[in-house]
Amino acid sequence: MKTIKLLLGFALTATLFTSCYTDQVIVNDYNNQGVSLNQLLNSYELWYVDINQTLGNGETPFLNIAFTLSFRNGVVYANNNLVGFGNQGNGYGIDVGVYDAYDMILDINHDIDGYETFDVYQIDNNTIELYNPFNDTSYFLNGYQRNTFDYDFVFYDNIHYFLQEYEAWEKTYTSQFGAINEFDNENYLQFLAGGNDSEFRSSQDVNISNPNNIYWDYTGVYGVGDVSGNMYLKTLTLDYDFFDNEYFELSVINDQRIELFHPSSQTVYEFTGRGYIQFLRETDATGKRVEGTKELKKRKQKTAKKDNPRENTRS
Repeated sequence: MKTIKLLLGFALTATLFTSCYTDQVIVNDYNNQGVSLNQLLNSYELWYVDINQTLGNGETPFLNIAFTLSFRNGVVYANNNLVGFGNQGNGYGIDVGVYDAYDMILDINHDIDGYETFDVYQIDNNTIELYNPFNDTSYFLNGYQRNTFDYDFVFYDNIHYFLQEYEAWEKTYTSQFGAINEFDNENYLQFLAGGNDSEFRSSQDVNISNPNNIYWDYTGVYGVGDVSGNMYLKTLTLDYDFFDNEYFELSVINDQRIELFHPSSQTVYEFTGRGYIQFLRETDATGKRVEGTKELKKRKQKTAKKDNPRENTRS
C-alpha cells in the first residue's frame, strides 16, 4: 500500500470507481478510428476491474481475483493483493501471464488458469468491456495512469480482503491503560476468504512460530464497516456466541500491522500479520491447480447478477 502522504495529491473521489452502466451496451469499433487494440490497451497504465459492473452468470477466475490489470509488451500484470498495493512491481503488480491482441480480440494465457479469449469493446474514453464468449460474461475495466490512480481508496474500500492476506494475525501489543476484558486472552486471529461478512477464527495460543500449528479455539463471523467522514478508519465486529460481540475501531499501521481500539475497555491492541499469502492461484509442485484446498480470496460482486445482453458472435 502506498503511503497516504504520497497519494493525497492524487486522490480520486469514490465515484470514479462506482460509475454505473445500463443494460444498453455501446459498441465502438476502434479499428475504424485508426487505433489498434494494442494501442487502446496501452493508452492506460492500469485497468481497474470494476467487479460490481460484471454482466452474466459465469466467472473468469483471474478477473475475479485481480484489482487491476496492465498490458505491457505482451505481458499481463495484475494487482491481486492489497499487501504491497501501489508498490509491488512499481504499481503494476505481478506478472501473471502473456497476451496477444488483434482485431478487437484479446487472448490471454494465464500462468495458472490457462487460455482465455475475449471480445473487446470500448464503452467510453476510459472504459473497456472484456466479453468472454465461452461463459457469456462481461467484465468492465476502467483505465488510469499510475500517478493519478487512488491506490489508497481501493485499499480501504476493500480492506476485508487485506485481512485475508495473512495466514494469521498475532497480537504483538496491548496497551496498559485499558480495563481487563475477555479479549485480552485472544492472541491470534485469522480472517477466512469469503467477502465482507465472513468467517474468522481466534486462538489463545502463545508464541507459535508457524501459523499452521495454531490451535483455533473459536470460529465465528466477522464484519467490516465504514466510519462516516473518515475513509481511513473502519469498524471490525467479531461475533462470539459465548459473550457479547467484540467491537473495534480498525486502522492500518502498515502493510503488516493493524491497530484495534476496543471502545468498551479503552484498550488498544496491535496485531502483526504472519504468513503472507500471495494470490495468484494455489498450485502443487508441478504447477497444476490444487482443488479442494482452503478457499481462495476472490472479489465478490455486491450488485445483483444480471443476464448479459451481449450477443456471442463467435458461436
